[in-house]
Amino acid sequence: MAISFSSTTGSPTVTVTDPFHTSSVGDYVYFEDVSGLTGTGMDTLLQAKVFYISSLVGSTSYTVELSGGATGDNTAAGQASAYYYLESGVEAAVLGPGWGAGTWSRLDWGSQISQTAGQNIRLWSVDNFGQDLIACVYDGTIYYWRYYGDGKFPRLFPLNTIFGELTNEVPSIARFVVTSDVDRHCLAFATNPIGSTIQDKLLIRWSDQENPTDWEPRLDNTAGDFRLSQGTEITGVKQTRKEILVWTDRSLHTIQFQGSPYTFGQALIADNIRLASPNSIVAVNDLVYWMGAENFYRYDGRVQVLPCSVRNAVFDSVNRTQFKKVYGGTVTQENEVWWFYPSEGSSENDKYVVYNYAENVWYTGTMARTAIHDASSSNRIYPQAAGVDGYMYDHERGLDDGSTDPISGVNAYIESSDFDLGEGDRFMLTQRIIPDLTFLGSEAEEPSVDFSIKVRNYPGQSYSEDVSGVTTRTSTTPVEQFTDQIYLRARGRSAAVRVESNGLGVKWRLGAPRLDMRQDGRK
Repeated sequence: MAISFSSTTGSPTVTVTDPFHTSSVGDYVYFEDVSGLTGTGMDTLLQAKVFYISSLVGSTSYTVELSGGATGDNTAAGQASAYYYLESGVEAAVLGPGWGAGTWSRLDWGSQISQTAGQNIRLWSVDNFGQDLIACVYDGTIYYWRYYGDGKFPRLFPLNTIFGELTNEVPSIARFVVTSDVDRHCLAFATNPIGSTIQDKLLIRWSDQENPTDWEPRLDNTAGDFRLSQGTEITGVKQTRKEILVWTDRSLHTIQFQGSPYTFGQALIADNIRLASPNSIVAVNDLVYWMGAENFYRYDGRVQVLPCSVRNAVFDSVNRTQFKKVYGGTVTQENEVWWFYPSEGSSENDKYVVYNYAENVWYTGTMARTAIHDASSSNRIYPQAAGVDGYMYDHERGLDDGSTDPISGVNAYIESSDFDLGEGDRFMLTQRIIPDLTFLGSEAEEPSVDFSIKVRNYPGQSYSEDVSGVTTRTSTTPVEQFTDQIYLRARGRSAAVRVESNGLGVKWRLGAPRLDMRQDGRK
């Protein structure tokens, strides 16, 4: 549509007038066909560029900022076409309106809530269609990006209006979209039936083979649809090498390509299955892992609940209001599946839980990441993860925390559960520890860790003693060297061992530490 510009001499701020815009501060706009502006170089400065809307001016105008320190020159004439990017989504999910909706103390007392009922965060599903891209915003429009090789059309267009081409019964609303790798059909999940604009949250439709713009089932094409038999809504989709897995709010289904005449077939795999979020599903080779509402699961042709030693620590502390922010990914070089999740009281992902599927062990920690992408699925050397601060971070790179300024050491530790003598009714005295540690690969001249034995007399009591020794490797030794033994005195009915380091350039590996313990009295 035609719009006009104006600016003030010496200022990089340009005011854009468009009576039909509905954007807000923080949204983005793309200008094209810019012409007739009187400011020096203004046509070039605005042409084919994306701008951040910095402020609103009344109901018909807004401002953008020119980059590179360029300034306007009383540009009162000129026109352009504007393409408005999808408006910004909410930062945190809101369960409902009124008292208790949203985060506490975010607005002034008595002010009106700005969110409406049941607002969720913005989620996307994206897949390749050859060199092109098909994408869908959660419960929204399906978009398409076409590759031309020359940089033309660097934007997503609604699939039902793609470049003015004829489209046929393209879904107007969907929750997820996937390209079937085997047969090149596009599938839309939780979409509207043909002839209706009302979303059916159990309906699955697919396009004609090799044609993402034709969705009308006919005798001369392979488009079609079916409806799942279990649940009330589709909550997640994951494509594997052999099948497409579809979750509802109470079941798991498989979809497989069958060919003519039905194209796709479906089967129920399991019921009483729930997802934490659509992004909590992780595929590793022919296995699929996911975080549920109360358990972790694995699918290898059948669904299994994963025994998890840290299950209570995770699910008792997660912020279920922001469950859809849970994100799963892999670090295959370490044989790990990661899940980042928001803890209670936090609206952003600030904790993680890791499952090492090679060693069948679990571990947890604190880290603010919104998404992670494995190095094995790209040309990168290291896995990358997105921080809540807007930065992308390399993981498994170096030994220190590069997100801080200056760089700091990583607080790395491992701690055992409580152990005792007999049935826990006798006191024990620990006098000596053989640590069995190696520092091979450390960059510090004198790497060290704290080796602690923590004791207490009753299960509900806090640890009463924390007697620590230090294990070091001398700087003159070119290979790892172990401290022979640590002498200490720690007495209690139960004890736990903790090994910890937070120095720069420290790398260590724990072997099989041995404790010299004997039965003892209270004093």
